[in-house]
Amino acid sequence: MNKQISFKEAVTILILMLVMLGWGVIGFGLSPQIPVFTVIALLIFWLQIRGFEWEEVMKGISQGISTAIVPIFIFLLIGTLIAVWIQAGIIPSLMVLGFHMISSHFFVPSVFLVCSLVGLAIGSGFTTVSTVGIALFGMGSTLGINPALTAGAIISGAVFGDKMSPLSDSTNLASAVAEADLFDHIKNMMWSTIPAFIGSLLFFFFLGQSNKATSLAGIAAVESSLRQNFSVSFWAALPIILMFACAWKKVPAIQTLFVNIFLSVAMIFVQKPGFKMQKLATLIESGYVSNSGNKTVDALLTRGGISSMMGTVSLIIMTLALGGILMHLGIIDSAMKPLVERLKKPGWLILTTIMAGIGINLFVGEQYLSVILPANAFKPAYKRIGLDPLALSRALEDGGSVINYLIPWGVAGSFVASALGVPVLDFLPFTMFSLLSPVFSILSGFTGIGLKWKQEKAD
Repeated sequence: MNKQISFKEAVTILILMLVMLGWGVIGFGLSPQIPVFTVIALLIFWLQIRGFEWEEVMKGISQGISTAIVPIFIFLLIGTLIAVWIQAGIIPSLMVLGFHMISSHFFVPSVFLVCSLVGLAIGSGFTTVSTVGIALFGMGSTLGINPALTAGAIISGAVFGDKMSPLSDSTNLASAVAEADLFDHIKNMMWSTIPAFIGSLLFFFFLGQSNKATSLAGIAAVESSLRQNFSVSFWAALPIILMFACAWKKVPAIQTLFVNIFLSVAMIFVQKPGFKMQKLATLIESGYVSNSGNKTVDALLTRGGISSMMGTVSLIIMTLALGGILMHLGIIDSAMKPLVERLKKPGWLILTTIMAGIGINLFVGEQYLSVILPANAFKPAYKRIGLDPLALSRALEDGGSVINYLIPWGVAGSFVASALGVPVLDFLPFTMFSLLSPVFSILSGFTGIGLKWKQEKAD
């Protein structure tokens, strides 16, 4: 039996796979793990019918998962870091700083800045939108500001914070599947992220000024609860400064996270000398549980811990196993070879990668898959023309995770539309950060500004 997979056969497999994934995620509203698990099972069944050796299938699975061992360990450390950062008052201190930036006369740009800071602190766009975002949205309504504009500012800030935070699962995922260092990935994203951030801020500044005043009572209540239940002080800046210093010195992510965790734990024992080791162990394992009495604070800060990362870890294992099978048995290579062979210039390769991420968002509506599938498809092309994995990881974020918020049937888009009560198509024109990020990433590819090549790593 001929085991060579033809172009038409490979394309058929990938289209059917996308249909099943989209049907499961969008049609049935399932978490992506179950559709991915089903696709793997059906693909293995088909490969056995085609006569492929079981050892080859297992080899593909092993090769796919082996690339995720270090990233998975980083995810577990991130879960630990979130928990100890909350307990030590680091994340609450960042939130208080953000609330002090709220201005009633420059409400929309200040909303963008606050959501950016909160998102950066907690590493979750969903949580930022559904807690602080809802409170700020209500304040915007009292000012009579266009709800779509306020929603656009909230989502733009949340996406920026999520994208640039080392605590973000999507940021860790993009660097993991591209095989790039986490902190190098965050630094390299600045070439597209900072221009998009500045452009968004200017956009909100010119459209979002108000001569009205509004009550900041809701924000004051949250800040008061944070001060009562956490140690809010300038000392919280120490772990953050340490993290930036380690990133600047190119200290590996695992070492950086361990050092930061140890410093944060030391701060916990300084603040609470009677803090028991058993409670610390529970904190690291299960995360922080907030019982402040303020619903917004409790929703924001009940998170972290090793167990909180297991859902993402399971998705990474299954999707990389799927990617390993598709790559090792030549399915992706057969389907993409005619296209990849024509992509010999970095600009067109980055443009195609970003458009693939946008396309998967449109077809499947799942931000993780919009990162993972293009990564598996285009990684060989980046290696062939000599681009650094950082070039791939940035394109994955700019065309994948940030775009999902603009898709009405996407997981992120439908979530924030429901949380804020504004249809996706209404806030889409105002979600400037998500609109500008891929534009500046594509410009970087064609101009070469900020584009990383492999030989630069030796510099």
